[in-house]
Amino acid sequence: MPRAADPAAGPARTAPDRRGRGAAVEAAARAHLLEHGLRAVAANANYRFGELDLVVLDGGTVVFVEVRYRRDDRFGGGAASVDARKRRKLVLAAQAFLLAHPRYADCPCRFDVIEADGDPAQPRLNWLRDAFRADDV
Repeated sequence: MPRAADPAAGPARTAPDRRGRGAAVEAAARAHLLEHGLRAVAANANYRFGELDLVVLDGGTVVFVEVRYRRDDRFGGGAASVDARKRRKLVLAAQAFLLAHPRYADCPCRFDVIEADGDPAQPRLNWLRDAFRADDV
C-alpha cells in the first residue's frame, strides 16, 4: 500500500520546481551581467556535448558563463561543482557554439562561473571571471 505524504514535511520537490529555480537564477545572473555592461548573445544553448547557460560579449571577448545555484554552501560553493568533467563538456559546447556562429570564431574567449545561493527569486551572486581556461581541460 502506498504511503501517504506527510503534510508537515512540506511540498515534494519536483523537476518543474528545479527548472523554475534554475530559470530564475539564470535570469538574475543574466541581469547582473547586463548591468555590468556585457551584451547577451545566447542562453541555454544546447549541443550534443552539453549546455551553455549564458553566452555574452564583454567588449570583443566571447564569454561562456556557467551558472551554479546552491541553496547553501555546506557541500562547497557553485564553483567547486564545476569539476574537470563539467569543464570539458563546457569547452566542447563552446567549440560547437563557435562553429555554429562563425562571426565569433576569431574572438578571444573566456569561461566565467556565477555562483548563486539563497532565495532563487533574489539570489546572492558571486561572479568569477576567467574561472578556468580551455587549455586547463
